[in-house]
Amino acid sequence: MGIADRPAGGHRKATDPGANRRRRPRGNLRLGDGRGRPPVLACKAMSNERDSDLRRLAWLVESGADEAIEERPQNRLRPPKPAADPPHETTRPETTRPAGFAERQPAPSDISGTGSPGGQPALWQSEESAMTSSDAAVASARHLAAEAQSIEDLRAALLAFDGCALKATATNLCLFDGNPEAKVMIIGEAPGAEEDRQGRPFVGAAGQLLDRMLAPIGLDRQSVYITNLLFWRPPGNRNPTAAEVAACLPFLQRQVELVDPSHLLLLGASSVRTLLARQEGILKLRGRWAHYQQAGLSRPLPAMPTLHPAYLLRQPAQKRLAWRDFLAFALAFRAGEDPLTSS
Repeated sequence: MGIADRPAGGHRKATDPGANRRRRPRGNLRLGDGRGRPPVLACKAMSNERDSDLRRLAWLVESGADEAIEERPQNRLRPPKPAADPPHETTRPETTRPAGFAERQPAPSDISGTGSPGGQPALWQSEESAMTSSDAAVASARHLAAEAQSIEDLRAALLAFDGCALKATATNLCLFDGNPEAKVMIIGEAPGAEEDRQGRPFVGAAGQLLDRMLAPIGLDRQSVYITNLLFWRPPGNRNPTAAEVAACLPFLQRQVELVDPSHLLLLGASSVRTLLARQEGILKLRGRWAHYQQAGLSRPLPAMPTLHPAYLLRQPAQKRLAWRDFLAFALAFRAGEDPLTSS
């Protein structure tokens, strides 16, 4: 082709029919997910599967299953397996046995009837059937608590106490923090994850907020005694059951007797409702002085219900209400007065 045959732009026309074809990716690239789906649909399917897994995981955490206790999951609500019916006997022709042949005697584990050696509960039996009843646990707690003559005696009693199911899932016992000689006693609800790891109450984020709230009214860990309604962490920080509260309550009551404070600061709905025997919500009870009474105390103790620091972390706007409660508590404590009896 001559110069006159070239296009006006001076460039040669492409005569190869494959010159305008789309370039193929180099290398052995496979698009999609191997199931025949295009890349966009494959990514969307993977995202849906991930979202579904996250929803299942969130449901488990909300249900309290946030820790792996055993290698394999166990159904704790499964009832014990019924004993298997003995096989029907069939008539067999008598056989002549050698002289001196003795019948096989059952092993000691078979005689016990439990299906396990030494008469121990079988593995398939539920934990509830192996634990003491709630009434027996409360009676044992009262006996052990009454014998304690000091806070350290109370710690030893709790370590020996097996009547609360929370002890089996918790890492450490969380008894108290602060000064046993203090005149201000703070009672919360239950240990959290960080408290369970360290074995002391109010050392996590809620505890740090509590320290910042105590400092402006002139209090700290050396001038208060801090404990909880429960001494072991409930799985997933769930609300405690009535049986768990009843098993721990005698030890808390004994703490109040041994510390003998002048004023109580109750944090959270569980501690307020249990100790003051009230059913109203914490927002209605907070900021209102009440008397706490129990056998073993020479006088009723003035108690100030207020919001739990963990709740304040979730609802920062309510901090102003808790701050009012702390100021009212500080005024009464500094004056050494019982606001319910002083004129």
